[in-house]
Amino acid sequence: MLLAAAQETNLLATLEAALASCEACTQPRLAHLSSPSRRMLLLTLLFLGAVGLRRTWDLRAYSGDALGVLTGRKRAYGYAHVERFLSQLARAGGAETFTHAFGKWTARLWQSRANEETATDSSPCFYVDGHRKPVYTEQLIPRGLIGRTGKILGCRALVLLHDDQGHPLQASTHRGDQHLTTGLAQILPPASESTGTPSQGRVVVDREGMAAPFLRDLQAQGYTVITLLRTDQYENLESFSDVGQFVPLEHDRHGRVIREVAPARFALPLPDQAGQFLPLRVALIRDLRRQVPAPKPEEEDENENERWTRWREGWTAQPSPAAPTTAKLVPIVTTASCVDALELAQTYIWRWPGPREHYPRFSFASWPGHESWLWKDSHHQFRSSQKACHLGEEAV
Repeated sequence: MLLAAAQETNLLATLEAALASCEACTQPRLAHLSSPSRRMLLLTLLFLGAVGLRRTWDLRAYSGDALGVLTGRKRAYGYAHVERFLSQLARAGGAETFTHAFGKWTARLWQSRANEETATDSSPCFYVDGHRKPVYTEQLIPRGLIGRTGKILGCRALVLLHDDQGHPLQASTHRGDQHLTTGLAQILPPASESTGTPSQGRVVVDREGMAAPFLRDLQAQGYTVITLLRTDQYENLESFSDVGQFVPLEHDRHGRVIREVAPARFALPLPDQAGQFLPLRVALIRDLRRQVPAPKPEEEDENENERWTRWREGWTAQPSPAAPTTAKLVPIVTTASCVDALELAQTYIWRWPGPREHYPRFSFASWPGHESWLWKDSHHQFRSSQKACHLGEEAV
């Protein structure tokens, strides 16, 4: 069924065309591969997950027949053969070629569904997410924070682009120490070209995108950015201006309001322009289920009599009053000039269950070969020379 799906959606034909368009002149062995051999190697990489293999490293201990049947061979390709193919593909410029081809394929894949939906006047919406995947190698590579474990390890950074329904559109691999704002600026223009969508649209990104110059530059390019304000950029409700009336956003199963939202404004300072601010519209969410310590009022000094009263005979200690709390604020900001707070909050909240539902399957299962070699680092950033670096161990 997987093989039929790959052929029905023209995935295999897309990959074969991308492979044929690579710069094979730099890799004679890749140029001399026959068409059936190329197809069988691509099928091997596509169907690793179908036989329970997560990466090409697992081919060292694989002795089954299922992968060979799926690829049209008596026996499946071995680890060394597949790794050599990936290395040659990366050196021939396969990263950019295959990324562009995958972008066009995903755009065609979801085109029919998009045409069936009712057309709206709203601009297209893209969800951008970042992920760091640890890589164990004999060479020193840039290190980054692994969100799942909280450790600083040598890794590669993935930037993933989704549409407003959570469908994956494109993914790119970068240095492990690269910030998400840098990867986002690099993936948006190629994504617009490969998917055929207009360059102007709404971009939803997490709080890593809360850099004032970054927001200003994207706004100048015609994008509307929706992101989350960092906790160190505001203190409390007093940090916002023109706060409107709170309306219900979410109810629990008993009908009680657990979240409410209100419109507001926020002035984000521009660090490279002293005294200048970037005006932002805010959907201010107040989470009534989560309580945080409220700012304490200035305590008045006790007078001399009250201070010495504590040491008099018969004095009884009294419990300290409970610390005041307030509902946690979740400020969702946008560079748009006029928005509906309720719609803005729902647009950003969809980022949590929507794109991440497809993310694990797309980022690793659709092209398992990049887990071990990560495209062999097509830009050769593991070393300063043009020679690709061989990874001694596999990614986990």
